[in-house]
Amino acid sequence: MQQIVLGSSSQTRAEILKAHGIDFIQRECGFDEEQLSLENPAHFVYHATKGKMQSYRERYDLELPVLCADTVVTANGKILRKAKDVEDARRILELQSGNTVSILTCMMYQSKTFELMDLSATHYRFKPFDKASLDAYLEGNEWRGKAGACMVEGFCKSYIQEVVGLESTAMGLSIEKLIPFLTYS
Repeated sequence: MQQIVLGSSSQTRAEILKAHGIDFIQRECGFDEEQLSLENPAHFVYHATKGKMQSYRERYDLELPVLCADTVVTANGKILRKAKDVEDARRILELQSGNTVSILTCMMYQSKTFELMDLSATHYRFKPFDKASLDAYLEGNEWRGKAGACMVEGFCKSYIQEVVGLESTAMGLSIEKLIPFLTYS
């Protein structure tokens, strides 16, 4: 398998690639998804990923295949973005507590000869969050930089009642869907 570029500053996505033995380098693509004013979660995550890929292509060539991705968390039909501060994180997490949450990840992979685009969702039904545990999570700052302040592999894991979809999608990269296509590049 050829080395790829992860066009993202996400440490979680980098860890997913490392865990699957994928050789990569990481480069920031320079696109700010906060400029998008789309309300539909699927449209938002698609256009954010597309913007990242276009921004990457404007700055770099396709010497190496590139992978860009974006993730949004939704509850009650609302996009739950990255929290601005601890109060915003609390508000966002309280919307998820005892509720059904959908996490959408869009990824685009492009080489000189091949393109892949995938938009996937994983749905979680959470039990109500324990207040003391929520307070400890918020104090620990692990929620920073996470869409919806949600960590299904961390804090939220013990509250999962039901899940439909891939955990990797919820973590920000549908790796099981990507791996078969890496050999085409």
